[in-house]
Amino acid sequence: MKKILKKISETAIKQGEFSFTTEQVENKWLGNPPAAPAEITAAETRLGITFPADYKEFLLITNGFKTPNENVDPSFSKIGDVAFLKNVDSQLIEIWAENEELLDVAIKLARSIIVGGVEEEQYFLLIPPLSENADWEYWKFASWIPGADPYEGLENYFINVLDFLKSA
Repeated sequence: MKKILKKISETAIKQGEFSFTTEQVENKWLGNPPAAPAEITAAETRLGITFPADYKEFLLITNGFKTPNENVDPSFSKIGDVAFLKNVDSQLIEIWAENEELLDVAIKLARSIIVGGVEEEQYFLLIPPLSENADWEYWKFASWIPGADPYEGLENYFINVLDFLKSA
């Protein structure tokens, strides 16, 4: 995953379509220093969950990651800012719950953890499984999509981000 994140950083900075800090440009890196394992454990304890392995891997590479293409993909939050969506944007859940046909989405939103896009036009959500043998779900969620854009995992998402950058 680190190679993909590095390539995203290099490509976005080279394209120069968005503003990045001097440090990001000099380092050709849109990420932060890695999270400490104790920070990850503290967040898991605070949320009462165990993160999926690929998200932990991401955090051990970079504790947060700036979006390479504003208004299209979300920035990823530092581990200390990760929270349940219901505690960040309960109104979004209420809006989706008003429509019976979309109730299944609202239920997933109510369980979801927002790991990116706080105060942006789109979120990146991790949805914990209901049973131990089920898989986590990974959603980019925005009203302009509309709704959920699912991914098979975090690396799959970042590969799509890189492909989008290359096609721009």
